[in-house]
Amino acid sequence: MQNFTSLRARPATAKSARLRPPVPRVLAVGVALAWCGLPLAALAQDAAAPSAWDAPPALRSSPLLQEKIPDAVRSQLPVFVKGDHISGQTDLNALIEGNAELRRGDTVIRADRLDYNVPEDLAKANGKVRINRAGNVYEGTALELRVEAFEGFFSDARYRFLATQAHGDATRVDFVDRYRAVVHNGTYTTCERGNEESWQPDWVLRAATIRIDNEEEVGTAEDAVLEFKGISVLPIPYITFPLSEKRKSGLLPPTIGLDSRDGVTYMQPYYWNIAPNRDATLRAALMTKRGANVGGEFRYLEPTYKGQISADVMPTDRLRDRVRWSFSGKHEGAFDTAIGGLGLNLNLNRVSDDNYWRDFSRATEQLRQRLLPNDAILSWGRNDMSATVRTLKWQTLQDVTSPIVPPYDRMPQVQWRYNPSQLGGGFDASVELDTTRFEAARALTGQPNADRSYAMAQISRPFLSPGGFITPRLQLHATQYQFDSALSNGQRSASRTLPTFSLDSGLVFERDTAYFGRAFLQTLEPRAFYTYTPYRDQSMLPVYDTAANDFNFATIYTENAFGGNDRLADNNLLTLGVTTRLLDPDTGAQAARFGIAQRVRFSDQKVTLPGGTPVSERLSDLLLGAGINWTPQWGFDSTVQYNPKTGQSIRSTIGARYSPSNYRTVSAAYRLQRGTSEQIDIGWQWPLNDLWGDKGKDLGPGRGQGGGRWYSVGRLNYSMKDRKLVDTVVGFEYDSCCWIGRVVLERLQSSVTSSNTRLLFQIEFVGFSRLSLGSSPLDSFKQNVPRYQNLREQVSTPSRFSNYD
Repeated sequence: MQNFTSLRARPATAKSARLRPPVPRVLAVGVALAWCGLPLAALAQDAAAPSAWDAPPALRSSPLLQEKIPDAVRSQLPVFVKGDHISGQTDLNALIEGNAELRRGDTVIRADRLDYNVPEDLAKANGKVRINRAGNVYEGTALELRVEAFEGFFSDARYRFLATQAHGDATRVDFVDRYRAVVHNGTYTTCERGNEESWQPDWVLRAATIRIDNEEEVGTAEDAVLEFKGISVLPIPYITFPLSEKRKSGLLPPTIGLDSRDGVTYMQPYYWNIAPNRDATLRAALMTKRGANVGGEFRYLEPTYKGQISADVMPTDRLRDRVRWSFSGKHEGAFDTAIGGLGLNLNLNRVSDDNYWRDFSRATEQLRQRLLPNDAILSWGRNDMSATVRTLKWQTLQDVTSPIVPPYDRMPQVQWRYNPSQLGGGFDASVELDTTRFEAARALTGQPNADRSYAMAQISRPFLSPGGFITPRLQLHATQYQFDSALSNGQRSASRTLPTFSLDSGLVFERDTAYFGRAFLQTLEPRAFYTYTPYRDQSMLPVYDTAANDFNFATIYTENAFGGNDRLADNNLLTLGVTTRLLDPDTGAQAARFGIAQRVRFSDQKVTLPGGTPVSERLSDLLLGAGINWTPQWGFDSTVQYNPKTGQSIRSTIGARYSPSNYRTVSAAYRLQRGTSEQIDIGWQWPLNDLWGDKGKDLGPGRGQGGGRWYSVGRLNYSMKDRKLVDTVVGFEYDSCCWIGRVVLERLQSSVTSSNTRLLFQIEFVGFSRLSLGSSPLDSFKQNVPRYQNLREQVSTPSRFSNYD
């Protein structure tokens, strides 16, 4: 058995003088040498000679293992060698023959024969040579290497990189330094090598030169060709590719599309990694039926602000015979000053014309809408006070077949709020002042523009205890309007002042219980909420920013039935509800929740939105809710608005999901809004191999029987009222260990009368690049399929110690 000993511990000795007499400067089997500034003559002394090194070594603490060895430490590391036969000269060289090994820091060299020159730190090896450099492995027949500088060359080499598990072979590898190498006549692939001699990878990059930069974690190939299934699919004069998940500058995979509107489309993006906190993507596209398009996106991230800017321009679009352009930008920032905290938020979106949303299906989702916001908010806050100045201007993309009434611009809106945090007696209070200029085209809105100001003050006194709460609250809301033109009654101004009183109360009961053999902490939480607002005739007031609140568990316990400040509902009603929950006694996780609530109205509600119907029913619809998460794999959630008089549900949302493991999820939802819509929504991601028994539970993606796995991915949204599919995303993924194929048919409704249909295709060469036909199917899956998981999402960086030998 070989031993492995540092000379700092003790000198080499012969095991048996009868089996092999001591020979000057020839050390016995299993001896290890270390050059630490000590003379070689002392290391080759006779075994019989006495030495102080025979004493047991002194133990000392060792630092934790480090992924990267600091440069200051690396130059001081000792060199260890071992082998069947070792000979050498003092401070000059060592010749190791048979199972030769040299180790220094994170570099290990093994060979049949190894000659190490001490002054030049030069190792020459031949035979079966193998280098492990921080987990990256090289194998070949002949090596010359300066160990510390890691300069030299390797002949007839094979290599495997730790971060990507990519490998290949070459006629020669030149090591430039510790981080860089040049591969001549090399190959590059992430396909697992088979044992058979005739093995061929599914895909491989063959190049005259491949430059490896492990410092920047980037590979560069020149005069290359990409082969797939033995067929040359793409000649590549020059390309860069990642050696890790780290961002890098370079050309991104091109996108090729074909459709009846654009013709053949070729888009080539370029990624610019400007700094760790800034980057840009430049893109150019050519559409045979429409013309050329150029654009880009810039992103930035600083400690106190972040944002992104994107723009595209088509100088001449033959489809519309005009210049087409788009711009979008987002900015979020906050910083402290001597007068308080300041913030600036921007959300800017603009396009050239009304048809942009239908003609550019590859634009961002925000620019595919017909209402584009341009919003700027400057905020200030100090202690208990805050203020904002806001401008909001909408771009409305009109369609003659489906016109839109544009929302009002806010040019500007100024708001001030005071919320004292320390009031005596346990009181909570706040004051809010707001003045807004509302502007829009009167020919489309039918209402005058106006300046609206309001003041809203409230005070409450919460009484809290572990078993319940009571919160009385009093509000006063005063509003003043100044119109550009007279209303139908001749008035050019209007005002309104209304008080509101509310009383919120609830109890919480708990008990230990068990269901289906499982222990729970069960709660019972009854709640009562009363609110009163007197009636004021508001029918003459225009509506600028107000809409009816949705009827759900979040709004049923609120004072106003409207969102906004143009309507204050006249309320005299009591809301009663009860909720029960099942909680895990150890973790507090909610396993189940059931709730019911209903409003009792003591007087008719008269205040409505224009065209609305007053509410006169004494009892509102019942609101029923349930949520069950009995296990992490199963989930169920539902909300039903039920009318006891008609015996029908007015609105229902029922959803369920099943996610037993990674890459296996099914979700279904039923949504009903009686008289308006009724839809069924189904989404899924599931391995088709499960159908024929190849579960692959322990192997992971791409590692099932036969080396590949099929996945079905999709989402279907079906309108039962219209008896047609509204949105359709149906696709397949094939994971063959080192490459993934994706194909998807996507049909998404863009308006009441129009939809966009696309066939998308993509091949991902794992650890290298992606080639797409049309837009990316991967992006479509992420946007449309609930809980979709990328088959190749890396969660951690491989450690060099995982490939340590």
